[in-house]
Amino acid sequence: MAKVAPLIPRHASGLNPPTIVLQDTEEEEPGDVTEGLRRTQRCGPGALFNVNNSNNNEEEEEEEEKQRKKKEKKEKKEKREKEKQEKRERKEQKQKEKEEKEKEKQKEKEKLEKEKKAKEEAAKEITVIDPAGNTYYHWLLIITIPVMYNWTLIIARACFEELQTDYLVMWFVVDFICDVLYVLDMIFRTRTGYLEQGLLVKDEQKLRERYMKTLQFKLDMVSMIPTDIMYLVFGITYPEIRLNKLLRFNRMMEFFQRTETRTNYPNALRISNLVMYILIIIHWNACLYYSFSKAIGFGSDRFVYPDPADPEFGRLVRKYAYSMYWSTLTLTTIGETPPPVENSEYFFVVTDFLVGVLIFATIVGNVGSMITNMNAARADFQARIDAIKQYMSFRKVTKDLEKRVIKWFDFLWTNKKAVDEREVLKYLPDKLRAEIAINVHLDTLKKVRIFADCEAGLLVELVLKLQPQVFSPGDYICKKGDIGREMYIIKEGKLAVVADDGVTQFVVLSEGSYFGEISILAIKGSKAGNRRTANIRSIGYSDLFCLSKDDLMEALTEYPDAKALLEEKGRQILMKDGLLDLEVAAQGPDPKEIEDKVDRMTSNLDTLQTQYARLLAEHEATHSKLKHRVTRLEKKLAPPREDAPGDAPPPPTPETTKEEEKK
Repeated sequence: MAKVAPLIPRHASGLNPPTIVLQDTEEEEPGDVTEGLRRTQRCGPGALFNVNNSNNNEEEEEEEEKQRKKKEKKEKKEKREKEKQEKRERKEQKQKEKEEKEKEKQKEKEKLEKEKKAKEEAAKEITVIDPAGNTYYHWLLIITIPVMYNWTLIIARACFEELQTDYLVMWFVVDFICDVLYVLDMIFRTRTGYLEQGLLVKDEQKLRERYMKTLQFKLDMVSMIPTDIMYLVFGITYPEIRLNKLLRFNRMMEFFQRTETRTNYPNALRISNLVMYILIIIHWNACLYYSFSKAIGFGSDRFVYPDPADPEFGRLVRKYAYSMYWSTLTLTTIGETPPPVENSEYFFVVTDFLVGVLIFATIVGNVGSMITNMNAARADFQARIDAIKQYMSFRKVTKDLEKRVIKWFDFLWTNKKAVDEREVLKYLPDKLRAEIAINVHLDTLKKVRIFADCEAGLLVELVLKLQPQVFSPGDYICKKGDIGREMYIIKEGKLAVVADDGVTQFVVLSEGSYFGEISILAIKGSKAGNRRTANIRSIGYSDLFCLSKDDLMEALTEYPDAKALLEEKGRQILMKDGLLDLEVAAQGPDPKEIEDKVDRMTSNLDTLQTQYARLLAEHEATHSKLKHRVTRLEKKLAPPREDAPGDAPPPPTPETTKEEEKK
């Protein structure tokens, strides 16, 4: 604030009003001060007070301006900060957009790379033939034809010259076709897949490398050597130069093996294969006999082939027939052939006899084993019948009952129901066995009312437990008052619900019907209990499926909800038929069931205790062994000497210090 001070006039005689001077103000030039004094003198005393008020107003205005400036500065700062934030956000958005664009570009690149890889893999992957498919099997049939042609006709054309020269053009055409098929077979082998980790390999390079590493590739390459060029050197009458084509024999063997696994008559195929092998061996031996006779000289003695100049023995058919006859008699060791004369003939006959004995011994053994295998089922079935017959004759069973038993066995054999399903399917894995059982028995099981809405897993368990049973005419399946331990489902045949006399029929049950399902559930409150309430008798031969109570309860242990559902359905059926005692059913659980549960719990506890005792004993034994080992190790390690030089005394403990102080 400016201070106001009075000014004393220079001349005291004159009366002038006092003047006010503002102190603590900024220094002004002398001219300005004098001008201000003059103004104040002119305005008088009122003007001085106005000056003071105006100064106060100016100060307030200055403060307001300062505040405004501060506000403006704050607003400017806020605007700048907002602009900076907006710039940052814009930059971040731009960076995000750039990153997203880069990611999209990377994704596009990855997609392009994947597409390229897929194209490369597709280029590598080729159409592969599955060795277990029909295409492979049909190709084996095709390639077997030229193999059989070469194995039978090359030797015949080489030994019988007329056969080669009379049909020369035809042989050249057929040979060319066979060679083309051989080449296609090699290409086919490079396209034949194989399983690697359960998947079919489709890589062309892998398939080619695998084929080239096998021995068969080398044999195929040898068989594809163009030996037909040798015709230009040796002449047309030497077709034996094509003997390298016989190395594809394994393709024919593979075809026969696959046919044996596919056909429903494997024994017949095995016998036909044996006959074919015998004929091929006899055919080769006949051709060799004719060429051997040609080398010695036709008609030179009784052993060789007669002179072809004779019209009777000059025809091609007679030459082959005579040679086949001689070969068959020799290889079968029947004899009745002209004896040899020269030493070479003796050696030829001896080798023929040895080969014939070895070959036909193996063939006869195979035929015998095949015949026994064909009759194995019948022999086993006949052995069971004989055992039962002996038992019935030993126990002096009545003739009527004996006839019924024999008729029952005959029915089983004639209708092919003598096979035990479990024995046949036991070699299959559980999944395949379940699928077969579902395919055969599931439809019949679903016809039972209480199993209609059950879980699929429970039905599969029950299907595996169904046992087929066959009843002959007049047999009782169950009688009134019997304890029900199983239920039955009719697959084929007809059953009658009869009176106690066994003659009066009330109801006839046919295919798809079932009975005994309530008795195996043992529902509490059932007036019949687990007893049978009717007599059921087979009218003719009937085929039933049987499900025992133990099997059902074993399956229901894993499905408690299904068990409750089945019991509820059984109660509803009993209530409809009026066979349920509601008072007994409402009493709660049966004390016998509780006792059974308690007994099971005690037995389980006993087993747990024994197991726990064994574990404790094993633990103690191992602990003692460890202790012994530790002690042995401590003994092996040398203990430190008490008076050893250089050893420092042990540090004093608080106990030792106290004892010394007491002393």
